[in-house]
Amino acid sequence: MWAILSILVENKPGILFKVTHLFRARDFNIDSISVGVTENPEYSKMTITTFGDEKQIDQIVKQLDKMIDTVRVERLDEHKTVYRELSIFKIKLSNANDSMEVNKLANAYGGKVHDVKKDSIMVELTATPDQIKAFEELAKPFGILDVARTGVAALQRSGAE
Repeated sequence: MWAILSILVENKPGILFKVTHLFRARDFNIDSISVGVTENPEYSKMTITTFGDEKQIDQIVKQLDKMIDTVRVERLDEHKTVYRELSIFKIKLSNANDSMEVNKLANAYGGKVHDVKKDSIMVELTATPDQIKAFEELAKPFGILDVARTGVAALQRSGAE
């Protein structure tokens, strides 16, 4: 099962290493990770997505909660959470028609087109990981030259506790 973890930590050097080391030491894989300073510069928020069974996810949440620099750990319910990921795709253009087709595809997914060249086009997409995967599958026939993804950012909806 897929899990979204929101971790509020003290904004100190080395905390990212400590958190990722905990995952490694427990033989858990991090699917995506994003980290940023909160409105209070003393704290950072990490959003980590991972896969595991219920027992494994509960174990990692408990272990994260025990860490000294951790302020709060929450497992977010994906149905009560707004979560998005930013991705940028560089897609090959073989002919003039490809540019129009990639533009249509980008528009269908709410993407923004950047850096249109004769042989490539860049598409910025902010969406759920599933939507990004679907876009990627449709873009593959054109030829994906490169891709960059940020990791999931997530906030629980108000009143969803």
